[in-house]
Amino acid sequence: MTGKPVLPQKEHFLIVEDDKGRQEILLNDPMYSLGRAQTCDIRLRSQFVSRHHATLFRCERENGASYYRIVDGDAAGKVSANGMLVNGRKVPIYDLKDGDEVVFGPQVIAIYHYRQRDEFPTTPYNDPFDITLINPAMMENGEEADAVKEKKAT
Repeated sequence: MTGKPVLPQKEHFLIVEDDKGRQEILLNDPMYSLGRAQTCDIRLRSQFVSRHHATLFRCERENGASYYRIVDGDAAGKVSANGMLVNGRKVPIYDLKDGDEVVFGPQVIAIYHYRQRDEFPTTPYNDPFDITLINPAMMENGEEADAVKEKKAT
């Protein structure tokens, strides 16, 4: 049976904690708006957050790996009232890395996670095309079988 390649699974997550609790968001789309407005893709539920507080953009590196960039304000360039802190520093734009913490306001934070895990593909248990050949030399009595063959040949 031939081995199948291991397929890496890459997942981008944003864990948001605000006045209403915790949300875990799997990031797949190329862009997300974050804020308290109902039209935002990711709702930040706090009166201290701007209606359109930040925007996430998916970007790609030269090697094809993707990451998300967070930008203060909306997609049109209008910045938020209070800005955002990434890992304790006020920044207008930041390329997120695994474990980065973004603070939007009092008790409103998001933690970015990038996970790559290996996934082993499974094959059906009763695959009609799976032919497993057994080499007699691999069996415990393989040496005895070879000795019998040699005696018959002489």
